[in-house]
Amino acid sequence: MSHSRTSHPLTEEAPRRTPLRTALIALGAAAIIATFIYLVATSPAEPVDVPSASAALVALTGYGLAAVLLFAGILPALPTTTLALIPVALVLNIVLGQFVGTAIVPIYLDSIGTVLVGFLAGPAAGAATGLLSTIVWSFFNPTLIPFAAGAAVIGALAGLTARLGGVRRVWLLPVAGLVTGAIAAVIGATVAVAVFGGTSTGATGAVIAVFRATGDTLVDSVVKGAILSDLIDKLVTFVVAALLAYALPRRATQRFDFVRRYRVLASRTNDAKAAPAV
Repeated sequence: MSHSRTSHPLTEEAPRRTPLRTALIALGAAAIIATFIYLVATSPAEPVDVPSASAALVALTGYGLAAVLLFAGILPALPTTTLALIPVALVLNIVLGQFVGTAIVPIYLDSIGTVLVGFLAGPAAGAATGLLSTIVWSFFNPTLIPFAAGAAVIGALAGLTARLGGVRRVWLLPVAGLVTGAIAAVIGATVAVAVFGGTSTGATGAVIAVFRATGDTLVDSVVKGAILSDLIDKLVTFVVAALLAYALPRRATQRFDFVRRYRVLASRTNDAKAAPAV
């Protein structure tokens, strides 16, 4: 007896990645690393409130080029569902980040959209979304553009977490959030010290001031403040993004080739216990 293989009518098969697209993604990653290294290597001698004109231009150019390369590498392989999700993720990042940034809490919540894209569409799409989100937001808040590398890394790690099964295994999700938070803290603290001389505002700045008051050096205070804020923030962000992914209709999530290929989400029948619960 022969069985004909039929695809779900709502799924969209993504084209296989070609060597050219792989090269474009690699070049995008290289542009992120090169821009980050340049910004750190040319750090100012004293604290500043906003990046210098040259630093802002280099950051915008370098990270902008990286975003173009990443999107050029992934767009041909992305279904229309992902293309529709990315603008929503950008708005979610900016609105939540702007709102929480005015509150007296040492977290950000400005990468929930990025992490959600990473969970549903993979590391490259998550990184590209993080970059684009920071670039767009920087037109309203120029101090953010030097931190674009961290946003890209968060999106990439979210995609890697999903690929390794972290979203369908509830016990792995907070671990992945904490690991991502630690890495993001190192990147963010490096930028804060190198580009801005350690200055910070809002609740994060208050945390840094507390460490300074205890006798810590500026660098130690910034690192400790970043670790405390990022660990909490990414733990919350990963859990919230996973809950959003599970809240979406299965008909919608199964449109994502990445979700189907790596079984990102736990089955709502046999593996229901593996899904995150509030």
